[in-house]
Amino acid sequence: MSKEPGAGDIITKKLKDIRREGEEREAERLAAEKGILYLDLRTAPVSLEALALLPEADAKEAHLAVVQKKKKELAVILSRPDAVESKKIIQKLAQEGYAVKRYAVSESGLAEAWRSYTHVAKETAGITGKFEIEKGRLEAYSKDLSTMEAVQRELGKLDFTALLTLQIFEIVVAGALANRASDIHFEAEEKQAKIRFRIDGILHDIYDNLPPRNYHALSSRIKLLSGLKINVQNEAQDGRFTIELTKKDVEVRVSSIPSEYGETIVLRILDPDTINIDLETLGLREDDLKIVEREILKPNGLILNTGPTGSGKTTTLYAFLKRVNSPDIKIITIEDPIEYHLGGVEQTQVDPKTGYTFVNGLRSILRQDPDTILVGEIRDTETAEIAIQASLTGHLVFSTLHTNDAVGAVPRLVDLGVKATSVGPALTLVIAQRLVRRLCLSCKKKISISEELKRKIDTFISRLPPRVNREKYTHPEIFEAPGCAECNHTGYRGRVAVFEFLETGPEFEEAILKQVSEVSLKHIAERQAMVKMQEDGVLKVILGITSFEEVEKATGPISW
Repeated sequence: MSKEPGAGDIITKKLKDIRREGEEREAERLAAEKGILYLDLRTAPVSLEALALLPEADAKEAHLAVVQKKKKELAVILSRPDAVESKKIIQKLAQEGYAVKRYAVSESGLAEAWRSYTHVAKETAGITGKFEIEKGRLEAYSKDLSTMEAVQRELGKLDFTALLTLQIFEIVVAGALANRASDIHFEAEEKQAKIRFRIDGILHDIYDNLPPRNYHALSSRIKLLSGLKINVQNEAQDGRFTIELTKKDVEVRVSSIPSEYGETIVLRILDPDTINIDLETLGLREDDLKIVEREILKPNGLILNTGPTGSGKTTTLYAFLKRVNSPDIKIITIEDPIEYHLGGVEQTQVDPKTGYTFVNGLRSILRQDPDTILVGEIRDTETAEIAIQASLTGHLVFSTLHTNDAVGAVPRLVDLGVKATSVGPALTLVIAQRLVRRLCLSCKKKISISEELKRKIDTFISRLPPRVNREKYTHPEIFEAPGCAECNHTGYRGRVAVFEFLETGPEFEEAILKQVSEVSLKHIAERQAMVKMQEDGVLKVILGITSFEEVEKATGPISW
């Protein structure tokens, strides 16, 4: 457990910051005096390719470094612009055909650039944005690291007096893949760093005693691999790399943010097997499946999937796209970012640097005459209005929206500034979903049901809308899972969604036009026989898929 920094630590840090600010002001003054540019290496990136143009010894002797290279243009940083050796190096680079732009930097900034030389010889040739685990070693890891305890043991065997950066990284990545982790968290603390896996939505500590020296080397390797600025630690950065396996490539999204004791890095693992599911395996009941198939086969309309981040919305919409995809229609997506690649679908990614935003991208997509469009998320009025107009002019549009339930999508769109006269006719289906953990098939066992619970379940089933096949639930069986090696002793393995589907119709459209309250819209939804997320969750408990505890965590206390 880390302790709060003491007064001495705070004073030391403040003094260090004051000294650095003084150095930067002096470098800025020097730049103005010499008629050259100034650069602050606390925020500017250092390219290893550029750094490698000069041997480390020559760079240090000349008090400079090459930090950026763009074709034949070089950015050279100097702390002593008038030094004889500096002038010789710059003249030599010019003779080699480079156009050199000089920048004055502080001594501390130059030292930071020089520290990146530790990666040049070993890393520049091998870091390509792809991470390969040799097939035989991967198979061994998959067998040996199939539990979290095994990953902990393997890391515990390492001698951290050596850096062992690649070995640590391979164990962590292979262990995450073997345990179906969706995220790997590297967290810097005061005296050590922590590694955690997110499995089935729950974070688990894997190793909490990684020495700072090893953590720094590991974070540098991750940043190199994912194209982040290795010398910048005080700003958030995003990147990605690919894990090349024998039968598939796994994309990894990387996020780095500054924290009190260093950088916190999260790797999100985008396993393509996650989206290799169809509508039948999403966890939809038969009556909900009929609604989906009816709505997604319509030639136009707006289908919204709502829920918080990490609730499986993208996976559900991708399953919809896979069902409607055929050679005779054109499907285009605009996403931020593209998480998974779909065959036969034209996928585009938001890029604010080039002006390709959701709004501009969606306008461009409409000029391509698509039949079906997926908009990654509706975030603002313009995106919402264009998506709605597209659905009203012959396009089937899928998108996501952040609301707590299906009915909440209507007031959310109105709050964004969309006219109620457009929302009603455009909106054809709203979905809300959450993810709950599945009981482990290897250790789950049936438990007895109390008379009180049996009465509650019977009453619950009697209130279900006629469209639900009640016969399927008349003999409820409740299960629990004590935990086993197969599920890392959690009792759960994998996740499934609980859904609610809101179909719009004349009554709903009329209510939207009148701008009635959300409470009134919920009453209309109930009259239209909507099965709520919690009710879907309870039905999944009765079928032995999940537990009451999981349903309550996702949807709140059960209202019997």
